[in-house]
Amino acid sequence: MSAALNPRPIVNGYRCGINGARTTPPPVAALSVRRRVEAAGPMLSTGSRRRYGLLLLATLASLAVQGIVEPSGAQQVVVAALAGASLLLAFNAAQFGPRWLLPAAALSGAGIALAVVQATTGEVGEGVARGMNAILLAVGPPAVAVGVVRSLRTGTVKVEAVMGVLSLYMLLGMMFGFGYGVIDQYGNQPFFADGEQATVSQCLYFSFTTLTTVGYGDLVAETNLGHTLAVFEALLGQIYLVTIVSLIVGNLGRSRRAS
Repeated sequence: MSAALNPRPIVNGYRCGINGARTTPPPVAALSVRRRVEAAGPMLSTGSRRRYGLLLLATLASLAVQGIVEPSGAQQVVVAALAGASLLLAFNAAQFGPRWLLPAAALSGAGIALAVVQATTGEVGEGVARGMNAILLAVGPPAVAVGVVRSLRTGTVKVEAVMGVLSLYMLLGMMFGFGYGVIDQYGNQPFFADGEQATVSQCLYFSFTTLTTVGYGDLVAETNLGHTLAVFEALLGQIYLVTIVSLIVGNLGRSRRAS
């Protein structure tokens, strides 16, 4: 009762504690920064959600172009452009600064230039073009992972985290698909058994049926290297879905403490 009636005295601008110890008030600058961050929270979340949405759309568009459009020079240029766009969107979604965005833009431009040269002159081999696309798609997933981790550190599992992990999943499938094509171009044996051609669409189809562990069996790897990579991709796809994706989707909207 006495503590309620007699508030702690203020001495030289500091409020004394129960035992007479002075407690320092929070700095005004810190309070100002905190208020600005809290006020900008919804805006930052919306921007991050838009960036991950564009990344997911770019990966789906690339998948559609590779699987549906007939192989041609124009198709190869479009595929390279979408791979480069996916890389830039992944870095942008992770909120990397110019120090990282500029090298990513240069790598994307190099991939598109190789595709244009291959389409117009044919001086660049198909294996080189597929390898460049594989590199572009391989650099994207680590950036997406960094962005998802940053999103989760806000304390709440948001929609952008779900779109991020799904985009990463799509990038992995396309990366393996281009990798299979590179092995077919530079290996001593064809990649697929029974004389099946390792076209872009065939490699993509085999990659995603392996990643999702569907395994129709109409396409089978011929070499031991192909078998090993297919096993790794199947394990990666299954473990990724039942752990990371299911965990994030199951905790969507929950705070990190509550989950």
